[in-house]
Amino acid sequence: MTTQVPGSAPSPVEAMFAADEASRRLGIELMQYGEGTAAVRMTVTPAMVNGHKIAHGGYLFLFADTAFACACNTHGPVTVAAAADIDFIAPAHEGDVLVATAAERTRFGRSGIYDVTIRRGDEVIAEFRGRSRTLRATQNREAQ
Repeated sequence: MTTQVPGSAPSPVEAMFAADEASRRLGIELMQYGEGTAAVRMTVTPAMVNGHKIAHGGYLFLFADTAFACACNTHGPVTVAAAADIDFIAPAHEGDVLVATAAERTRFGRSGIYDVTIRRGDEVIAEFRGRSRTLRATQNREAQ
């Protein structure tokens, strides 16, 4: 786990997460991060439940994508998703506390591959794979 030293500038992950309005509005919390890894937590709210009374897949995708974004931005330069997919394993329900853990599988050039597992306790809810792309310096300035 990485923690911020009092009085120091926030890390790239902390700065990115602090500016992530979508994740914050859903109550997603950054639990920990390290080089190429991250873990986030979210509670499924009534607003996230679909007509089948289970968590809408779009919210689960967004949740996993947040863990992915945190993990791939631990290296410093602005890095974004190039592509991603998700496999839903089990339904999540209102009130479930979920944890998504992201781990870097490989980086090559400006690209990377990351796997994210969403769990409710010990039960796997979904598996996500994200492919990242680090922006060039001129793109980094435009993204900020």
